[in-house]
Amino acid sequence: MKYKNVFGIVGWKNSGKTTLVESLVKYITEQGYQVSTIKHAHHSFDIDHEGTDSFRHRKAGAKEVILASRKRWALIHELIDEPEKDFDFLVNSISPTDLILVEGFKEEGHNKIEVIGAENKKIPIYQSDNGILAIVSDYKIPDLSIPIFNLDEISKIADFILKKTSLK
Repeated sequence: MKYKNVFGIVGWKNSGKTTLVESLVKYITEQGYQVSTIKHAHHSFDIDHEGTDSFRHRKAGAKEVILASRKRWALIHELIDEPEKDFDFLVNSISPTDLILVEGFKEEGHNKIEVIGAENKKIPIYQSDNGILAIVSDYKIPDLSIPIFNLDEISKIADFILKKTSLK
């Protein structure tokens, strides 16, 4: 596997991916591991807001703006006429860490868990992606050849991920 310490959480919109990632980050960091995340957004987003100094710098035309304090720092890079950065670039931009949890990027070649909610009316992703190693769901799915976890089985899901990434 190309991405040894990368594991993805995928699913259709409103399936519970973010809630699962949040719970997994909390649980896994409590076990003593360092976890970083990558979240794919399908739209433009801002981490600074109108009226802030950094927003004003960016709107004035700055290609990059770094926000820094004693507690954290962030780099905002405007792509302007550049293409969206690819998955390899993003993974390689993360500082050294034990585990990178990725929310989204379902087309990429890393190992993944699919979150399927009972309201899902779309074709499950696992049917066409052999990188999906398990399912997390709020209902029973018959005849699966891969493990299935309930949404509230955070420790079991985390242990599964840690084993698959050779951290445990």
